[in-house]
Amino acid sequence: MKKIEHGLEVLMFNSRWLLAPFYLGLVFSIALLLIKFSQEFFHMLPTIFSISESEVVLAILTLVDMSLVANLLIIIIFSGYENFVSKIDTANHEDRPEWMGKVDFSGLKVKLIASIVAISAIELLKAFVNVTSVGVASDVGVWTVADKQLAWKVGIHLVLIVSGVLFALMDRIAEGTKSHHTNKKHD
Repeated sequence: MKKIEHGLEVLMFNSRWLLAPFYLGLVFSIALLLIKFSQEFFHMLPTIFSISESEVVLAILTLVDMSLVANLLIIIIFSGYENFVSKIDTANHEDRPEWMGKVDFSGLKVKLIASIVAISAIELLKAFVNVTSVGVASDVGVWTVADKQLAWKVGIHLVLIVSGVLFALMDRIAEGTKSHHTNKKHD
């Protein structure tokens, strides 16, 4: 019976490697983002002198948005792989990010929601720059499609902010509970 239990535990422990293809897929996703980033950048270049300032800002915000998504993917790849699959052996490399190997699942959640809020903020900023006329309620009291879309974007952004604050608060409470229990054991 002990052999079966040990075999089962080894199988479950080694099943973590099933996550590796997911992280490899995310690496390829960064490459796809790089292709779209380059496409946007080179699409903007020839028209730079003929487009308006707001169009330049929108194009740049799109590039910033894509770079934030790529940063988010790197955080997920590094932290997820190190937390769930295996340690990445780059301890002595001069370019190793300082946070690498130090972000646990709790920290990953907070970084993830913070990145999502930043991406949402960029999208909201793009929507505000793109607004041609502010008419939340027209003379007849009917909202336009653009008004509704903008309202939804603001609402979603606020929900993401509140979610992020709640995640951070829950982690802080959990951390306080851990240290409280640790201190009681030492008393």
